[in-house]
Amino acid sequence: MIHQLALVDPGAVIGKNTRVDAFAVISKNVVIGDNCHIQSHAVIMDGARIGNNCTIFPGAVIAGIPQDLKFKGEDSIAEIGNNTTIRECVTINRGTIAKGKTSIGNNCLIMAYSHVAHDCEVKDNVIIGNASQLAGEVEVDNWAILSGSVLVHQFSRIGSHAMVQGGSRLSKDIPPYITAGREPISYAGINVVGLRRRGYTNEQIVNIQEIYRIIYQAGYNNTTAIKKVEMEVPDSEEKEVIISFIKNSQRGIVRGNMD
Repeated sequence: MIHQLALVDPGAVIGKNTRVDAFAVISKNVVIGDNCHIQSHAVIMDGARIGNNCTIFPGAVIAGIPQDLKFKGEDSIAEIGNNTTIRECVTINRGTIAKGKTSIGNNCLIMAYSHVAHDCEVKDNVIIGNASQLAGEVEVDNWAILSGSVLVHQFSRIGSHAMVQGGSRLSKDIPPYITAGREPISYAGINVVGLRRRGYTNEQIVNIQEIYRIIYQAGYNNTTAIKKVEMEVPDSEEKEVIISFIKNSQRGIVRGNMD
Protein backbone atom coordinates (compact mmCIF):
# COMPACT_ATOMS: atom_id res chain seq x y z
CA MET A 1 0.00 0.00 0.00
CA ILE A 2 3.08 2.26 -0.01
CA HIS A 3 3.84 3.64 -3.47
CA GLN A 4 7.38 3.07 -4.66
CA LEU A 5 7.81 6.82 -5.22
CA ALA A 6 6.84 7.71 -1.64
CA LEU A 7 9.71 8.55 0.73
CA VAL A 8 9.07 6.61 3.94
CA ASP A 9 11.74 6.26 6.62
CA PRO A 10 12.24 2.63 7.73
CA GLY A 11 11.72 3.77 11.32
CA ALA A 12 8.15 4.91 10.68
CA VAL A 13 5.34 2.64 11.89
CA ILE A 14 2.55 2.30 9.31
CA GLY A 15 -0.69 0.49 10.18
CA LYS A 16 -2.63 -2.12 8.25
CA ASN A 17 -4.35 -1.16 4.99
CA THR A 18 -2.86 2.33 5.09
CA ARG A 19 -2.16 3.79 1.68
CA VAL A 20 0.75 6.15 1.05
CA ASP A 21 0.69 7.81 -2.37
CA ALA A 22 3.58 8.81 -4.61
CA PHE A 23 5.73 11.71 -3.41
CA ALA A 24 4.41 11.66 0.16
CA VAL A 25 7.17 12.04 2.77
CA ILE A 26 7.08 10.26 6.14
CA SER A 27 9.88 10.72 8.69
CA LYS A 28 11.29 8.19 11.14
CA ASN A 29 9.60 9.12 14.42
CA VAL A 30 6.08 8.69 13.06
CA VAL A 31 3.22 6.35 13.93
CA ILE A 32 0.24 6.07 11.56
CA GLY A 33 -2.75 3.84 12.33
CA ASP A 34 -4.81 1.48 10.20
CA ASN A 35 -6.87 2.32 7.11
CA CYS A 36 -5.42 5.78 6.59
CA HIS A 37 -4.70 7.52 3.30
CA ILE A 38 -1.64 9.75 3.05
CA GLN A 39 -2.00 11.52 -0.27
CA SER A 40 0.62 12.76 -2.70
CA HIS A 41 2.97 15.49 -1.40
CA ALA A 42 1.73 15.29 2.19
CA VAL A 43 4.64 15.62 4.64
CA ILE A 44 4.47 13.75 7.95
CA MET A 45 7.38 14.87 10.13
CA ASP A 46 9.08 13.59 13.29
CA GLY A 47 6.68 13.40 16.21
CA ALA A 48 3.47 12.73 14.30
CA ARG A 49 1.00 10.30 15.86
CA ILE A 50 -1.95 9.65 13.57
CA GLY A 51 -4.91 7.43 14.50
CA ASN A 52 -7.03 5.09 12.39
CA ASN A 53 -9.16 5.96 9.34
CA CYS A 54 -7.56 9.35 8.76
CA THR A 55 -7.04 11.08 5.41
CA ILE A 56 -4.22 13.58 4.92
CA PHE A 57 -4.62 15.56 1.69
CA PRO A 58 -1.85 16.88 -0.61
CA GLY A 59 0.42 19.60 0.71
CA ALA A 60 -0.48 19.13 4.38
CA VAL A 61 2.43 19.23 6.84
CA ILE A 62 1.92 17.38 10.12
CA ALA A 63 4.26 17.80 13.13
CA GLY A 64 6.33 20.65 11.73
CA ILE A 65 8.74 22.37 14.10
CA PRO A 66 6.90 24.99 16.20
CA GLN A 67 7.05 28.62 15.12
CA ASP A 68 8.01 29.60 18.66
CA LEU A 69 11.33 31.02 19.79
CA LYS A 70 11.26 29.09 23.07
CA PHE A 71 11.42 25.80 21.15
CA LYS A 72 14.92 24.36 21.52
CA GLY A 73 14.54 21.05 19.72
CA GLU A 74 12.98 19.13 22.59
CA ASP A 75 11.04 15.93 21.90
CA SER A 76 7.38 16.65 21.36
CA ILE A 77 4.51 15.32 19.29
CA ALA A 78 1.53 16.25 17.14
CA GLU A 79 -1.32 13.82 17.74
CA ILE A 80 -4.32 13.28 15.47
CA GLY A 81 -7.24 11.10 16.56
CA ASN A 82 -9.31 8.58 14.62
CA ASN A 83 -11.56 9.36 11.64
CA THR A 84 -10.11 12.83 11.15
CA THR A 85 -9.62 14.54 7.79
CA ILE A 86 -6.81 17.01 7.18
CA ARG A 87 -7.34 18.90 3.92
CA GLU A 88 -4.92 20.52 1.46
CA CYS A 89 -2.00 22.59 2.76
CA VAL A 90 -3.00 22.41 6.43
CA THR A 91 -0.09 22.89 8.84
CA ILE A 92 -0.12 21.36 12.32
CA ASN A 93 2.95 22.09 14.45
CA ARG A 94 4.12 19.81 17.23
CA GLY A 95 4.31 20.90 20.85
CA THR A 96 6.94 22.74 22.85
CA ILE A 97 8.19 22.39 26.39
CA ALA A 98 4.99 24.16 27.48
CA LYS A 99 2.78 21.08 26.97
CA GLY A 100 4.82 18.73 24.81
CA LYS A 101 1.92 17.99 22.50
CA THR A 102 -0.38 19.50 19.93
CA SER A 103 -3.55 17.43 19.62
CA ILE A 104 -6.44 17.07 17.21
CA GLY A 105 -9.27 14.81 18.38
CA ASN A 106 -11.48 12.20 16.75
CA ASN A 107 -13.91 12.88 13.89
CA CYS A 108 -12.51 16.33 13.11
CA LEU A 109 -12.41 18.16 9.79
CA ILE A 110 -9.54 20.60 9.36
CA MET A 111 -10.15 22.42 6.08
CA ALA A 112 -7.62 23.66 3.54
CA TYR A 113 -4.91 26.19 4.43
CA SER A 114 -5.71 26.14 8.15
CA HIS A 115 -2.94 26.35 10.74
CA VAL A 116 -2.89 24.75 14.19
CA ALA A 117 0.07 26.05 16.18
CA HIS A 118 2.15 24.48 18.94
CA ASP A 119 0.48 23.06 22.04
CA CYS A 120 -3.10 23.61 20.80
CA GLU A 121 -5.77 21.19 22.00
CA VAL A 122 -8.56 20.61 19.51
CA LYS A 123 -11.04 18.09 20.88
CA ASP A 124 -13.52 15.74 19.14
CA ASN A 125 -15.96 16.52 16.31
CA VAL A 126 -14.51 19.95 15.66
CA ILE A 127 -14.65 21.68 12.26
CA ILE A 128 -12.05 24.31 11.42
CA GLY A 129 -12.93 26.21 8.25
CA ASN A 130 -10.70 27.10 5.33
CA ALA A 131 -7.72 29.35 6.14
CA SER A 132 -8.53 29.67 9.84
CA GLN A 133 -5.46 30.19 12.01
CA LEU A 134 -4.99 29.02 15.61
CA ALA A 135 -2.09 30.56 17.52
CA GLY A 136 -0.21 28.71 20.25
CA GLU A 137 -1.94 26.95 23.16
CA VAL A 138 -5.48 27.56 21.93
CA GLU A 139 -8.16 25.17 23.21
CA VAL A 140 -11.19 24.20 21.09
CA ASP A 141 -13.77 22.03 22.82
CA ASN A 142 -16.01 19.26 21.43
CA TRP A 143 -18.36 20.04 18.52
CA ALA A 144 -17.15 23.63 18.09
CA ILE A 145 -17.16 25.06 14.56
CA LEU A 146 -14.88 27.78 13.27
CA SER A 147 -15.98 29.14 9.91
CA GLY A 148 -13.49 30.25 7.26
CA SER A 149 -10.63 32.70 7.93
CA VAL A 150 -11.08 32.91 11.69
CA LEU A 151 -8.03 34.28 13.54
CA VAL A 152 -7.60 33.02 17.11
CA HIS A 153 -5.22 34.72 19.56
CA GLN A 154 -2.86 32.55 21.60
CA PHE A 155 -4.21 31.04 24.83
CA SER A 156 -7.83 31.63 23.79
CA ARG A 157 -10.52 29.03 24.47
CA ILE A 158 -13.56 28.12 22.40
CA GLY A 159 -16.28 26.26 24.25
CA SER A 160 -18.19 23.15 23.25
CA HIS A 161 -20.92 23.51 20.59
CA ALA A 162 -19.88 27.11 19.92
CA MET A 163 -19.89 28.51 16.39
CA VAL A 164 -17.65 31.37 15.23
CA GLN A 165 -18.57 33.45 12.18
CA GLY A 166 -16.20 33.49 9.22
CA GLY A 167 -13.62 36.26 9.14
CA SER A 168 -13.79 36.84 12.88
CA ARG A 169 -10.78 37.90 14.93
CA LEU A 170 -10.93 36.82 18.53
CA SER A 171 -8.73 37.43 21.54
CA LYS A 172 -11.31 36.58 24.20
CA ASP A 173 -12.81 33.21 25.10
CA ILE A 174 -15.97 32.02 23.34
CA PRO A 175 -18.33 30.37 25.87
CA PRO A 176 -20.08 27.05 25.15
CA TYR A 177 -23.26 26.79 23.06
CA ILE A 178 -23.17 30.30 21.58
CA THR A 179 -22.62 31.83 18.18
CA ALA A 180 -20.12 34.66 17.97
CA GLY A 181 -19.55 37.09 15.13
CA ARG A 182 -19.76 40.70 13.95
CA GLU A 183 -16.92 43.22 14.03
CA PRO A 184 -15.61 43.49 16.65
CA ILE A 185 -16.58 39.96 17.61
CA SER A 186 -19.43 39.66 20.12
CA TYR A 187 -22.14 37.34 21.40
CA ALA A 188 -24.75 36.72 18.69
CA GLY A 189 -27.17 34.30 20.35
CA ILE A 190 -27.34 30.57 20.93
CA ASN A 191 -26.19 27.98 18.40
CA VAL A 192 -29.74 26.64 18.20
CA VAL A 193 -29.37 24.82 14.88
CA GLY A 194 -26.25 23.01 16.02
CA LEU A 195 -27.75 22.04 19.35
CA ARG A 196 -30.89 20.63 17.73
CA ARG A 197 -28.80 18.63 15.28
CA ARG A 198 -26.99 17.07 18.23
CA GLY A 199 -30.17 16.06 20.05
CA TYR A 200 -30.61 18.82 22.60
CA THR A 201 -34.24 19.17 23.69
CA ASN A 202 -36.27 22.35 23.56
CA GLU A 203 -36.14 22.48 27.37
CA GLN A 204 -32.34 22.30 27.37
CA ILE A 205 -32.10 25.00 24.71
CA VAL A 206 -34.49 27.31 26.60
CA ASN A 207 -32.43 26.85 29.78
CA ILE A 208 -29.23 27.73 27.89
CA GLN A 209 -30.94 30.81 26.43
CA GLU A 210 -32.04 31.91 29.89
CA ILE A 211 -28.49 31.58 31.24
CA TYR A 212 -27.09 33.74 28.47
CA ARG A 213 -29.94 36.24 28.79
CA ILE A 214 -28.75 36.84 32.35
CA ILE A 215 -25.08 36.93 31.37
CA TYR A 216 -25.33 39.08 28.27
CA GLN A 217 -28.66 40.94 28.19
CA ALA A 218 -29.67 41.74 31.76
CA GLY A 219 -27.09 44.48 32.36
CA TYR A 220 -25.02 42.69 35.00
CA ASN A 221 -21.25 42.36 35.14
CA ASN A 222 -19.98 38.79 34.82
CA THR A 223 -19.50 38.21 38.54
CA THR A 224 -23.04 39.30 39.39
CA ALA A 225 -24.50 37.49 36.40
CA ILE A 226 -22.90 34.19 37.40
CA LYS A 227 -24.27 34.54 40.94
CA LYS A 228 -27.74 35.18 39.50
CA VAL A 229 -27.46 32.11 37.26
CA GLU A 230 -26.34 29.96 40.18
CA MET A 231 -29.30 31.09 42.30
CA GLU A 232 -32.11 31.37 39.75
CA VAL A 233 -31.54 28.82 36.97
CA PRO A 234 -32.34 25.13 37.64
CA ASP A 235 -29.33 22.86 37.89
CA SER A 236 -28.30 21.05 34.71
CA GLU A 237 -25.20 19.77 33.00
CA GLU A 238 -25.32 22.73 30.59
CA LYS A 239 -25.45 25.20 33.49
CA GLU A 240 -22.39 23.62 35.09
CA VAL A 241 -20.48 23.64 31.80
CA ILE A 242 -21.19 27.34 31.23
CA ILE A 243 -20.41 28.43 34.80
CA SER A 244 -17.19 26.40 34.91
CA PHE A 245 -16.04 27.80 31.57
CA ILE A 246 -16.60 31.42 32.57
CA LYS A 247 -15.10 31.06 36.05
CA ASN A 248 -11.98 29.46 34.57
CA SER A 249 -11.57 31.96 31.75
CA GLN A 250 -8.15 33.60 31.96
CA ARG A 251 -8.66 36.02 29.06
CA GLY A 252 -12.28 36.90 29.80
CA ILE A 253 -15.24 36.02 27.61
CA VAL A 254 -16.33 37.70 24.40
CA ARG A 255 -18.44 40.81 24.96
CA GLY A 256 -22.21 41.07 24.54
CA ASN A 257 -23.99 42.42 21.49
CA MET A 258 -23.88 46.20 21.72
CA ASP A 259 -26.86 46.78 19.39
